[in-house]
Amino acid sequence: MNGKASKETIVVPARTASGGFKTSEGTLYVSKPFRSRQSNKLRALISFAPRQSHFDINNKSSGANEFRGFFTLFWTSIFIWTVRTYVGSIEANGQALNLGFATMFSQDAITLALSDAVLVGSTFLCVPFAKAISRGWIRYYWTGVILQHTLQTLLLFIAVAWTFNRKWPWVQSGFLTLHTIVMIMKVHSYMTVNGQLQNASQQSQILLEQMQALTDKVGGWEKAILDAQHQRAEAEAVIEATLSTSDDTSEPTPAGTPHIPHGSSATYLDVPTAVALRKRLAAVAMERSTSSDTSNGGSSTPILIYKSTDDKKSPDVGPHPLIDHPDESIANIAKEYSELQSDLVSTGPEHVAWPNNISWKNFAVYQLIPSLVYELEYPRTDRIRPLYIFEKTVATFGTFALLYTVTETFILPFLPTPDQSFFRSLLDLALPFMISYLLLFYIIFECICNAFAELSYFADRQFYEDWWNSTSWDEFSRKWNKPVHAFLLRHVYAPSILSYKMSKSSAMFATFFLSACVHELVMAVVTQKIRMYLFVLQLVQIPLILVSRIPIIKRNKLMGNVVFWLGLYAGFPLLCVAYVAY
Repeated sequence: MNGKASKETIVVPARTASGGFKTSEGTLYVSKPFRSRQSNKLRALISFAPRQSHFDINNKSSGANEFRGFFTLFWTSIFIWTVRTYVGSIEANGQALNLGFATMFSQDAITLALSDAVLVGSTFLCVPFAKAISRGWIRYYWTGVILQHTLQTLLLFIAVAWTFNRKWPWVQSGFLTLHTIVMIMKVHSYMTVNGQLQNASQQSQILLEQMQALTDKVGGWEKAILDAQHQRAEAEAVIEATLSTSDDTSEPTPAGTPHIPHGSSATYLDVPTAVALRKRLAAVAMERSTSSDTSNGGSSTPILIYKSTDDKKSPDVGPHPLIDHPDESIANIAKEYSELQSDLVSTGPEHVAWPNNISWKNFAVYQLIPSLVYELEYPRTDRIRPLYIFEKTVATFGTFALLYTVTETFILPFLPTPDQSFFRSLLDLALPFMISYLLLFYIIFECICNAFAELSYFADRQFYEDWWNSTSWDEFSRKWNKPVHAFLLRHVYAPSILSYKMSKSSAMFATFFLSACVHELVMAVVTQKIRMYLFVLQLVQIPLILVSRIPIIKRNKLMGNVVFWLGLYAGFPLLCVAYVAY
């Protein structure tokens, strides 16, 4: 294999009807070995087709779902119910809606817009920080870490203090606080990833020096390279001989590049890796299809893929040649060196190498991309569809009009008071809050996220999974907000285990604790009082998760889903009554 390899861990749950393998990031296709018309070299093509969101009308799998009609039924019912609400309001009050709520949330709108622009502009301080890290002016561990967390804390403090200073209503203060938290998560991921890559670069240089010292003992660097190439050639000859009689090459070797699925990215693999990959993917897919435990999508099976390319313009992406050296100590260091170097290069197709990613343009694109986890390179589309943007824009404003109607007509007039019956308040607010939640979810994750993804050429559109089928709260927390879940998993849960040596249970508690603190902060800013109700409810999920893992409960999917929906129905009005009336 020529060049350096980038390493990727992929979880394979099932084989798709199109012959691909469904992974955690999209669908993976591995062709059978073929010979190009320009070269007799035997190779295989690996291509990747990213995911679409469930409710996207362009998603063929969702469009073919047997329950698709209920989606149409929901919107038709909401429309009829809204028209009925308008007609009743006109008959009673002479106008379709009371615009008092609109007057409140439009208050001081220009100042809010300017404040938000300053917030977004301040995040660009990350770029000179990353440049200083890449040039060695600042060591990320631990000077950079201290600077990073100081900046994030200062940003949050200023935003919260500013909302109290302006004495904004709950809509404005809640919006700015939530957007500040989102920006802090993006900033944290950007700084952390670039800081970790600086550390990986430094460690790889140390390993390179160790390799050079070891090769001096076996005749020098050039001789060591020749020995490794000879060892590799012998191994490839054996594999070629085996392939000629294997099932994967029993058919005539096709000529020409295989078909690449629309919207996918592709790169080339050497034949031994491709054959091993296809067999491993097929085996795992078979295990998934025959497994009886599907409660959480089955267990994760990591597959290590080394990608390579023949494009001379791309960075070198393959393991170090000395990885095949007969001396085991040299080969082991070369493997470790290759792993560290692979972290410094994206998985393709552009193979962006650190620190070439650090630029103002790169950070601006990252700000547009609806992801809270920074990557050297994201799966990209090849064009922007104006009609798609128009569709999402109309859907955003249309759904917002429905959300406004529900809030103005069925929530604000029924806000609880201390002397009102607690259970009557819950009954009055349960359905309106649930409808508002569904509409707000659709606006954020289906309309806004997809629109920004289209504008930034971002191809991975799975911002949520089928959370409505959840049977436990941990499943719901994983599925309903994928961007935040990915951030917490990568920057809170995983570091708690790897860096702070916590157990999985302790790491889970730390993640929920941080999430609970952030949620309570938002409620404190919105209501301007500290009650800790939401904080407690967030932490109560931990024992509920443990209970849901009891086998007898875990097996009863229907009961778990019913309990989940009842909890969601009760949770929103319960919080409203608690914070407003008490």
